[in-house]
Amino acid sequence: MPSRVLAIDFGTKRIGLAVSDPLALTAQGLETLERTQLGRDLDRICLLIEEYEVGRVVLGNPISARGEETEMSRRVASFAEKLRRRITCPVLLWDERLTSAQAGRVLREAGLGIEKRRRARDRVAAVLLLSSYLDYLAGQSLHPPDGESAP
Repeated sequence: MPSRVLAIDFGTKRIGLAVSDPLALTAQGLETLERTQLGRDLDRICLLIEEYEVGRVVLGNPISARGEETEMSRRVASFAEKLRRRITCPVLLWDERLTSAQAGRVLREAGLGIEKRRRARDRVAAVLLLSSYLDYLAGQSLHPPDGESAP
């Protein structure tokens, strides 16, 4: 049974968030969280997981263009581990290469000013992250492993 997916675009100053619909087909941006203290940030995310009845969390993993770990990807992995200790649903790391750059491009093309782009970039990056994960899930359901049928 599909359930909502929460996407997190983790940053040192802000956390971009997006949630899927209950069938895990579409992505909707949520309010960006301004980072305060790690415990409070985790509390707020846990409340969102409960409020939206999330069944899975996808956390953007900022690996390098060469596919290697970065300082930020190590921070994300640490954040993921702390989140896993507080919730019961799975937390997956998902390759987010270029989502922030793509979000900036989308917002520039929309004609938003610099300040509005800055405020919206993290939310849009989370939506792009979630959309890529949902596209992956859709592709998986179209191509089940041998011997299994698609739902």
